[in-house]
Amino acid sequence: MSDLFRNYIHGEWVEAKSGQTFERRNPATGELVGVYTKSGPEDVDAAAAAAKAAFKAWRLYPAPKRGEILFRAAQLLAERKEQLAREMTEEMGKVINEARGDVQEAIDMTFYMAGEGRRQFGQTTPSELREKFNMSVRKPFGVCGIVTPWNFPLAIPSWKMMPALITGNTVVFKPASFTSRMGVRLVEILDEAGVPRGVVNLVLGGGEVVGNAIIEHPDVPIISFTGSTATGNDVAVRAARLSKRLSLEMGGKNAVIVMDDADLQLAADGILWSAFGTSGQRCTAASRVVVHRAVQRELADILVQRAGGMRLGNGLDATTDIGPIVSAGQLESVHAYVAVGQQEGARLAVGGNVARDGALARGFFHEPTIFDDVRPQMRIAQEEIFGPVTALIPVDSLEEAIDVVNGVQYGLSASIFTSNINRAFRAIQDIFTGILYVNAGTIGAEIHLPFGGTKATGNGHREAGTAALDFFTEWQSIYVDYSGKLQRAQIDEVAVEPGG
Repeated sequence: MSDLFRNYIHGEWVEAKSGQTFERRNPATGELVGVYTKSGPEDVDAAAAAAKAAFKAWRLYPAPKRGEILFRAAQLLAERKEQLAREMTEEMGKVINEARGDVQEAIDMTFYMAGEGRRQFGQTTPSELREKFNMSVRKPFGVCGIVTPWNFPLAIPSWKMMPALITGNTVVFKPASFTSRMGVRLVEILDEAGVPRGVVNLVLGGGEVVGNAIIEHPDVPIISFTGSTATGNDVAVRAARLSKRLSLEMGGKNAVIVMDDADLQLAADGILWSAFGTSGQRCTAASRVVVHRAVQRELADILVQRAGGMRLGNGLDATTDIGPIVSAGQLESVHAYVAVGQQEGARLAVGGNVARDGALARGFFHEPTIFDDVRPQMRIAQEEIFGPVTALIPVDSLEEAIDVVNGVQYGLSASIFTSNINRAFRAIQDIFTGILYVNAGTIGAEIHLPFGGTKATGNGHREAGTAALDFFTEWQSIYVDYSGKLQRAQIDEVAVEPGG
């Protein structure tokens, strides 16, 4: 039996109080990856108590010194990049180069937020009264509940945990059940880097039990959640009822516009990477291609030829282009949309099958799939599929393309391929998404700019960059009156003589 991966509470690795466990198997091979302790609400109680107690000292720990701990953590992540990438591929399936990119994003975010230990700037402003000083400062909230998905099992936790820690908050962290080992590895590194006892706490288990217990816990005033829109909306209702601060990062239905003046080979590169990278299991995946009719047939031919030649397989094999879907249930969900698209009258141009030949039969593989002649209101053009399926939607103008891009409930990422700078700036002006690319695909965000979306993609907060600090801190405005008398703003006017 594999070693048991445990919770981390108050600086100790401990089993869940229930004594129960759960397994995770490699989605490409079916081989056992790990056995994990299965937690319940009582484990969340212990983690929240540890985090609450640790907050009293951690919030007073100098922020530059907190940064030094994160610098050490970033260095450890960098030193172990290859090991972490291989373990990630075994656990959730993405091809090894993409796993390395996932780890690198965590490295970059940790270094970046370490630097914020010396840059948590506030403001100083002139007062309207004499002998009075005005300023604002950031203050941490307390215990942060962090609930993360399986598709970016190091990058996304780093987006949340590092800004939370550098600003003086403590953490109760629940990674996705499919990628619990990556959660353990990240916490091991933070522990080794010198994070004090109780500042970071890890609780393994399912979302319905552990995730809900974190969200409902009275000692966890702030929640950062990434997951499905349906789950996120439920979290929003419960968090509002409990007056909690909440950041939601949810679904996407991202689109690539290809205009008639675009470099079609470059556009095809961007589409294939955006649609089929991580087997389409990205919130920024391009599941729509809004293409000008003048180049629709040519672009479709290029995409069909290239997608048809992509190789499915174990992500640890360097020749693999597309790894497995994360689970049997997710594979079933993705494949169901193929039937939906055909029933709606879209033309299946390539793919559409679950791969069951040879070694692929041991895992959860789906062919890269492209639909052509899709209408904007079809379900495959409106609903998030979260798999290697994309839809070509023909249009006659840039204005129509922009309307199609904006005509979904989500607003995370979009892109446009064009050689006309005026068209590019029209897209920048009129497309209502949190992220927009010009002459690139819909994926590949960098950690020093805000990440997040509009409409049903989120609730207005952003991750990454300095925007993340705004979520994990509360502003305090401070007024220092050194006049020696009571001065009343907006009531007591200061007379100022010319030249006096």
